[in-house]
Amino acid sequence: MQFLLALIVVGPLLGAAAALLPAPPGLKGKSPDQAVLRHGVTVTGVILLAAIVLVLGFDHDQPSRMQATTDISWINALDVRIHLGVDGISLPLLVLTALLSFLCALYSYFKMPSGPSPKAFVALLLVLESGTLATFAVLDLVLFFLAFEMVLIPMYFLIARWGGEGRQAAAWKFILYTLLGSVVMLLGLLLIGVKAGTFDMVALATDNGRGLTTSVQVIAVLAIGIGLAVKTPMWPLHSWLPDAHTAAPTVGSVLLAGVLLKMGTYGFVRIVLPITPDGMRIFAPYLAAFAVAGIIYGSLACLALARPGNKGDLKRLIAYSSVGHMGFVLLGIATMTPTGVNGALFANVAHGLVTGLLFFLVGAVKDRYGTADLDTLAGATGAALYGRAPRLGALLAFAAVASLGLPGLAGFWGEMLALFGAFEPAEGLSRPAFLTFMAIGAFGTLLTAAYLLLVVRRVCMGGPRPAGEAPIPDVQGYEFAAWTPLVALTVLAGLWPAVLLGLTDPAVQKLLAGGTQ
Repeated sequence: MQFLLALIVVGPLLGAAAALLPAPPGLKGKSPDQAVLRHGVTVTGVILLAAIVLVLGFDHDQPSRMQATTDISWINALDVRIHLGVDGISLPLLVLTALLSFLCALYSYFKMPSGPSPKAFVALLLVLESGTLATFAVLDLVLFFLAFEMVLIPMYFLIARWGGEGRQAAAWKFILYTLLGSVVMLLGLLLIGVKAGTFDMVALATDNGRGLTTSVQVIAVLAIGIGLAVKTPMWPLHSWLPDAHTAAPTVGSVLLAGVLLKMGTYGFVRIVLPITPDGMRIFAPYLAAFAVAGIIYGSLACLALARPGNKGDLKRLIAYSSVGHMGFVLLGIATMTPTGVNGALFANVAHGLVTGLLFFLVGAVKDRYGTADLDTLAGATGAALYGRAPRLGALLAFAAVASLGLPGLAGFWGEMLALFGAFEPAEGLSRPAFLTFMAIGAFGTLLTAAYLLLVVRRVCMGGPRPAGEAPIPDVQGYEFAAWTPLVALTVLAGLWPAVLLGLTDPAVQKLLAGGTQ
C-alpha cells in the first residue's frame, strides 16, 4: 500500500517527463500530437486505477488511522521527512483529484484547447495532478508547502497559453495573489515547526497545540489562514478567481474548481484545526463572518450576471457561485464541531463533482455557440437547449439543481451539515453569533436557487430551431464518457451520504480530539 501511494504521487511527475520525450516508433498513431494526448489519458488512467486499488485496500474499519504510510528522512538539518499517508479525510480528495484529472485528459484527447504544442499541455496537466495529489498525501509541513506551490506554475501556463480572451492578465492575477498568500503561509508554517521542534503533521496534530503558546498559535493561524484563504477562495480575497475561470480552457476551469480550491480548505482541516486549536478558536467567528459574507456576495454577483441585459458570462457566473459554495465549507470548518467539519469535507467533494460537471457543460455550450454570454445564449436565436440539444439541456439543468442543493443529490448534505454545525458550535464560541451566521447562510441557499433556476430558464428554454438554421450537435460520445462518472457520483453521494461520512467522521472525531481517540 505504501508503494501504491508513492506511485500515485510520483507517477504523474514521471509521466510528465515522458510526455516531453519523442514518442517511440509504432506508438505515434496518426500523429505525434495524438500520441502525446493518448499518453496523458494512459498515465492519468493508471493513476486513477491505482487510487481505486488504494480505496479497496484501505482499512475502512479504521479510517481515522494513517494508512499506506511512508516515512523517510530527507533534510536532516531541518528534520524534514518524506512522510506520506492517507486517512478518511484525505482519501476522498485523492480519488476526486485522480478522477477529474483522468476525465480532463480524456476530454482533451478529443477536444484539445487551441494553443501551443500538446506536449507541453499534457506535461503541465500531469505536473498539476502530481502537485495536487501530493498536497493531500504529505504529512510534513515543509512538503505540504512545496506541494501547495507546485500547482501554481502549471495552472499559470494552462491559463496563459491555452486560455481565451484576457488570459494573460488573468494568469498574472492568479499567480500574484496565490504567491503572495503562500509567502505569508510559509512564515506561519515555519513558526510552528521552529516553536514545536518538528514539522511532522501527525505529531503536531496529536500534540493538539499543547507545545505552542496561545500567542504563537494566533500568529500562525493568521499567517497560514491568509495563504489558505486566498486559495479557497474566501471573500474578499477571491477576486482572482472569476478572471481565471473566465479565461481558462475548459479542463483548466474543471481542475481549478474541482481540486485546486480544495487545497485551501483541506489545509484548514489538516493543519489549522488540530495543530493550533486555541488560535483557531479566537479567529473562528471572523472566519465564519467572512464565509457567510462570501455566500451572500457570490449569490448576489451571480444574480446580477444572470439578469437580462447585463452581458453576464456563464463561466464567470459559475466562478462566483464557487465563492458562495466554498463559503459553506469555511462556515462548517469555523464551527469547529464534528458535524460542521464533516459537512465541510462532504461539501468539498460535492462541489468538485458538481462544479466540475458544470464547467464541462458550459465549455460544451461555448464550443457550440462560440460564446458563453448569457444574453446571447438567451436571445431569440439563442441556445434553447431543450429544443435544440435536449440531452445537453437536461444535463445542464441536472447540474444546476445539484449545485443549488436539491435533496437527493450531492450538493445537499454538505451545506445542510455546515448549517447544523453553526446551530451548535464548539464550546467557547458564541452561539448567538453562529445562529446569525446560520440564518444568513440559509438565506444564501435561497439566492443560490434563484440564480441557478434563472440561468436554466434563460439558457435551456426557448423556441424550436428555426427552419434553415444549422442543427446544434447534442452530447457526443466522448462527452458522454467524460461526464457520466460525475453524474453517477453526484447521485450516489446524494442518495448514500454514508459512503463519504463513514470515512470522514471517525477521522474528524480523532483530529478534533487531538489524536486521543
